[in-house]
Amino acid sequence: MGSADRSETESAPLGILPATFSYSQALEAGLSEWQLYQLRDQGIIEPVGRGLYRRHDADGADIDLIEVAHRAPSATLCLTTALARHGLTDEIPSRIDAALPRGRHRPATTAPVAWHWFDPATFEIGRTELQLDPDTSIGLYSAERSIIDAVRLRHREGPDLAYAALRRWLRRGNASPAKLLRMARQFPRAERPLREALEILL
Repeated sequence: MGSADRSETESAPLGILPATFSYSQALEAGLSEWQLYQLRDQGIIEPVGRGLYRRHDADGADIDLIEVAHRAPSATLCLTTALARHGLTDEIPSRIDAALPRGRHRPATTAPVAWHWFDPATFEIGRTELQLDPDTSIGLYSAERSIIDAVRLRHREGPDLAYAALRRWLRRGNASPAKLLRMARQFPRAERPLREALEILL
């Protein structure tokens, strides 16, 4: 068997793996540790993080978000990162703002992440999904939830972030202050200041 045939045989299990996969998934698919490292050295796969790989033939994606999604399936983009995704701030965060339900373990990542712990009772409110590639998605808070979080955490994040986002959101044709306030009722620290801000801005 020639070297080309041998390489093709060794990499055959790669075809059944998702675009991003773990070391253990590779072994379960039939790749040996040696074959895995050979594929890496040949540029057929690339490391995404410790024990996490991505196929070189996969479509382009945000590798940092891919890693976060794999390390913490419940992770949800929030605060500045979410506001930027919704076009509600011009700030470019140096780290990914990601929320986890309070009590969850903070995963180790090579991606720069600022972890935030939110109340499990309200964690799912306004949570949507952002598709990163055909196999991977990550949580993303809606524009309304992101504004509410920025308001209730303004002592930490700064009031400018919250109120600038609110002003920009109100200029949109589909903004619904009533919907925003309904959601804010479930966050006592945000409802009153948000209502007061809306009275001034509207």
